[in-house]
Amino acid sequence: MNEVAGLILFAHGARDERWRAPFEAIRAEVTKVHPGPVALAFLELMQPSLGEAARSLAEAGTSRAVVVPLFLGVGRHLREDLPGLAEEASRTSGCRLEIAAAAGENPDVIGALARYAISALDKHG
Repeated sequence: MNEVAGLILFAHGARDERWRAPFEAIRAEVTKVHPGPVALAFLELMQPSLGEAARSLAEAGTSRAVVVPLFLGVGRHLREDLPGLAEEASRTSGCRLEIAAAAGENPDVIGALARYAISALDKHG
């Protein structure tokens, strides 16, 4: 039987702990349907880091995980920072990380945000 890959939901991070809530909600929703482990990791200002999340998955027996950047746009953090962080985390954790496209590049996410914008207009119209 093939091992189910883990998922690491990767967000930017912020000083305000309340900023974490929507990402925890996304993690909870993913956990309902994904049979493997799901971790949340942050680029900066919050814990766990990508390396810490990869280590926790490796300690749970997962040898491969997909990092899903919960970013709308692709800037320096995703182009330059994330690949290096993922390479380092893969090397030090024993869990091989693969990077998915940014959430904002997915047509379903774009469509969901467009529908939300229209519903906001209707609500405030």
